[in-house]
Amino acid sequence: MKIEIFGNALPAIPWEERPAGSRETVWRYSGNPVIGRDATPTSNSVFNSAVVPFDGGFAGVFRADDNRRMMRLHTGFSRDGVHWELTPEPIEFQPECPSAGSFTQGYDPRVLWLEDRWYVIWCNCLGGPTIGIGYTFDFKEFHQLPNAFPPFNRNGVLFPRKIGGKYAMLNRPSDNGHTPFGDIFYCESPDLRHWGYHRPVMAPTVGWQQTKIGAGPIPIETSEGWLLFYHGVLTSCNGFVYSFGAALLDREEPWKVLARSKSYLLAPRELYECVGDVPNVTFPCAALCDAPTGRIALYYGCADSVTGLAFCRADEVIARLKAEN
Repeated sequence: MKIEIFGNALPAIPWEERPAGSRETVWRYSGNPVIGRDATPTSNSVFNSAVVPFDGGFAGVFRADDNRRMMRLHTGFSRDGVHWELTPEPIEFQPECPSAGSFTQGYDPRVLWLEDRWYVIWCNCLGGPTIGIGYTFDFKEFHQLPNAFPPFNRNGVLFPRKIGGKYAMLNRPSDNGHTPFGDIFYCESPDLRHWGYHRPVMAPTVGWQQTKIGAGPIPIETSEGWLLFYHGVLTSCNGFVYSFGAALLDREEPWKVLARSKSYLLAPRELYECVGDVPNVTFPCAALCDAPTGRIALYYGCADSVTGLAFCRADEVIARLKAEN
């Protein structure tokens, strides 16, 4: 049965065919990393960032920790999705209500087009980690809404359309540290400012996702359900290991999981994924999709230091999920 992708054509999607002889469902770009540590004059590292089609090319919001080790968000632009120029100055958000949501720090952003503008979701701080929400029309001027939740919460991921007449978000309740636990939850809002109706979606299981999990890129809507890439963490004798897999969620009730990875799709293996400020991390934050062909380009953070690019096809990922369930 042919799988339909509900989205736009993106014929200029960055793409590289699967290497000859490879059986991998997700394969790495041969030119990785696509963004190095020094992409801005003051950056210590650039990773866990979001990319979208924009103005005939691509734009993004990038986590660029500076050489003070402050977590900042920068815009970036590319004609081909591979060669990037990041804006030297960090984004300055204009808050709607400064006491309820002003920028304090920025990490692990996601970006999506929703109705009439680009929304940015990131981990902000209000007495601890919480979900910041902002928007832009042009990637030049940015506005900030009130923070979505009180602390502690990370990995906020909006759905690209309303579900049941409400805005919908995945999130991961957390703590104030390097959380040694974490489940994915679903919530909804009438106005992107007031959030409730929280429902559990997925919890850690065994193996590569035994410790905690978190939603990754914006979910991709297909005729089989929402295709969600997510990261999972294993606690090894040498610390956390971040890998990623995928899940299929019900289209109208996304808190219902239809299928889920038992084996990871991509795990730290290459030097740039294993060696860095935080070793052994592959952390997906963005997915470009060409709807007619089902080709997907995944941007992922590598060892909390640089940004990598990987590829897959929606039908192959979904077929693998179904085979594992």
